[in-house]
Amino acid sequence: MKNTMSGFGGSEGCGSDKRASVLTLYSQCTHMSSESKKKRVQFRAPRGLVNRADALAAVFETDRTDILISALRDYLREAAHSDEVKQEIAEAFYDDDITFEELKDLVGHEEAANFRLLKEQLTDEFADEVAEELADS
Repeated sequence: MKNTMSGFGGSEGCGSDKRASVLTLYSQCTHMSSESKKKRVQFRAPRGLVNRADALAAVFETDRTDILISALRDYLREAAHSDEVKQEIAEAFYDDDITFEELKDLVGHEEAANFRLLKEQLTDEFADEVAEELADS
């Protein structure tokens, strides 16, 4: 899915198809957020970026929070499909920097299960190799 926020304020126009996509995302976001627990988050962002989010919120008659949630959801979805990002995520899991639950949240259950299986295989293979090296010395 194309990031519907990327062209806002840039060289791309904001045509009716793009507005419909963002509006659909907004509807999905509203539905999903009402079903899940919420956590208050506070952060600082460049003024221009916040102004663009506010302008887009005005176009869709919503608030900044919904725009930011939608943008964050899109970013995380796209990042989880990037091979480079998946490799970083896998390395973090292999190094025990993130839990299996966090891994599932980032890449989905099936891919997380594959990473876990590979981690177990790598651990077993490494142990076997070390044992063989010690036996040979």
